[in-house]
Amino acid sequence: MNFKGWRLLAVMLALVILAGAFAGCGGAKSDDIKIGVLNELTGGNATLGTSAANGAAMAIKEANAKGGVLGKQIQAVIADNKSEPSESANAMTKLTTQDQVVAVTGIFASSNAIAASSVAESSQIPFLAVGATNPKVTVDEESGKVKEYTFRVCFIDPFQGTVGANFVLNTLKLHQAAILVDSSSDYSKGLSAFFKEAFTKGGGSILAEEAYLQKDQDFKTILTKIKALNPEVIYVPGYYEEVGKIVKQARELGITVPIVGGDGWDSPKLVEVATPAALNNTYFTNHYSVEDTSPASQAFVEAYKKEYGQVPDAIAVLGYDAANILIDAIKRANSTEPAKIREALAATKDYPAITGSTTFNSTHDAVKSAVIIEMKDGKQMYKATVKP
Repeated sequence: MNFKGWRLLAVMLALVILAGAFAGCGGAKSDDIKIGVLNELTGGNATLGTSAANGAAMAIKEANAKGGVLGKQIQAVIADNKSEPSESANAMTKLTTQDQVVAVTGIFASSNAIAASSVAESSQIPFLAVGATNPKVTVDEESGKVKEYTFRVCFIDPFQGTVGANFVLNTLKLHQAAILVDSSSDYSKGLSAFFKEAFTKGGGSILAEEAYLQKDQDFKTILTKIKALNPEVIYVPGYYEEVGKIVKQARELGITVPIVGGDGWDSPKLVEVATPAALNNTYFTNHYSVEDTSPASQAFVEAYKKEYGQVPDAIAVLGYDAANILIDAIKRANSTEPAKIREALAATKDYPAITGSTTFNSTHDAVKSAVIIEMKDGKQMYKATVKP
């Protein structure tokens, strides 16, 4: 069997395991409460989407073991958006019409969440995004109005971009940067813009901005152009597949300066693609660190390791938090009516999530802290926590 064949087999096996995990979340009875769990289970962001789904599976399994919600068991309806915006819209349509779920949680990539939110809004079904950080997820770009049924459990890019810029300026003490942006990604474009705004406002200079596309393989031409400008730091707000290749090829070209990015880096696949040595002297902003010593965090990490045989990444924790917040909203609403669940979500305040106390603000975004992660010999090391 060739590499593609093995990879397809691995993906199919992962989906079978995931389906089995959700099957243990209370079975499928006619009076179950159906919640859609929509993620990137295949495609370019599959490791992130699978982590989010694993976290949701744990939350639902735990809730069902405690008796479910409103006297009923929770049935997770799994959907795969294949890491594509169009598929996100299609999957959300199926969940809200054919499967008739009362709410949906999931999705890491902003472009996918934006597409899914359009369907959720027209269907008037609450949608709680897991890791999508672009402002357009919860606020309509054209009208500027807050989307009534769309929420997110993560911080947003204006905050994340500012945290990254201030870290470079104030901690790394570097003031000349180059930016590599994925021009096919709303997430990457937005985070790049907010980093640039905060970086220049803080006295930094942007020496170059170069663009690439998802699924690109060779970045040496644009990296050679950047190297000639001698930047002190390179900012790469992309996803782990491309970021891994960029970091590896940058080091092969002799670029040794720090490389900084965002939460799209958080995947074990990053180390596999880039190699541990190449990732030394790199940093990224993230939602959570497994080095968090709080009892709740350590209990989650141990439970996740027992369930899945590996340490959770931040998106797994966000998936867990999102599902629990959604379950809590259904309890507080004392109803499975989508409009009442939406009202309860909007009223969420100081929920004790693993990623930190969570409150939804007026734009339905989570107000919470960010952490800085440093990569050392292929391992994530906690660097700092930054509050809003």
